Amino acid sequence: MLSYAVRRVLMIIPVLFGMSLIVFFMIRAIPGNPAQVILGQKATKEAVAALTHKLGLDEPWYVQYANYVGGLLRGDLGESIRTGAPIAEEIWPYLAATIELSFAAMLIAVIIGVNAGIISAWFQNSWFDYSAMVLALLGVSMPIFWLGLMEQWLFSIQLDWLPTSGREDVRNPIEPITHFYLLDALLAGDTEQFWQVARHLILPSVALATIPMAIIARMTRSSMLEVMKSDYIRTARAKGLSMFWVVYKHSLKNAVIPVLTVIGLQTGLLLGGAILTETIFSWPGIGRYIYDAIGYRDYPVIQSGILIIAAIFIFINLIVDLLYAAIDPRIKYN
Repeated sequence: MLSYAVRRVLMIIPVLFGMSLIVFFMIRAIPGNPAQVILGQKATKEAVAALTHKLGLDEPWYVQYANYVGGLLRGDLGESIRTGAPIAEEIWPYLAATIELSFAAMLIAVIIGVNAGIISAWFQNSWFDYSAMVLALLGVSMPIFWLGLMEQWLFSIQLDWLPTSGREDVRNPIEPITHFYLLDALLAGDTEQFWQVARHLILPSVALATIPMAIIARMTRSSMLEVMKSDYIRTARAKGLSMFWVVYKHSLKNAVIPVLTVIGLQTGLLLGGAILTETIFSWPGIGRYIYDAIGYRDYPVIQSGILIIAAIFIFINLIVDLLYAAIDPRIKYN
């Protein structure tokens, strides 16, 4: 297991190197000069040329790439062209916001999706089974931007239950410690702030959870149906074990491997694919951060943001692979 984990970690290095190379050339294919964007359309050619030279954008591509990779090896993500701030310090609050939103969404998706899939398999061809699968199909097909707007209209405007946007109550702002606002409110011992942050988190996390919830439910149902037809399940039921014990103890444990794969993949996708949700709910996450950077042609921010998301995605898949062996003793990594 340890040797396998070490090999997988070492394999991450060439993957990230290739990712950095692809991103480096792709963002430079975007039309527009960052210096021109920063100075505006009325800037003189001399001013644009001077700023371009100052930013090092007039150097050959291989020099720019070597400087970028050299900074990465030193743990330096560079500085934002737009703000001049170190990216390593500037990006963390945005990344923390996206992580908090994504894991809240995945918690909702896993709890509802797994149990809906289990009950659908348990009562196959029942009204619950048909209803759950129809809702799962709708969940996969429903555009997030439409669902987010409908949530705001119903729960914020019509019912006035939940806030429409943002991460916190501007009248009682959080004093950031870790930039995970739920945790920061707990560390500060302020229960009112905690519930305010939780209320702001509900609508975007539910909207973001819809698609993975539907996929997890369908995968769980399919995997459970296959396992529940096995001989050892029939034997367990013949021994007089309760259906609840058979389903949640024996069937789920053997059906969880493909479900775990889906959960890992969807978690990685949410971390990098929450731009629509963050835009609709004015959530200051890394998706919005990279999107704004693209508008300003802020190359270092775009490169670093995408590389960080790629690294997180890879590590999540590594953790999922290692969990396979922990859950199923039949799986061995030699």
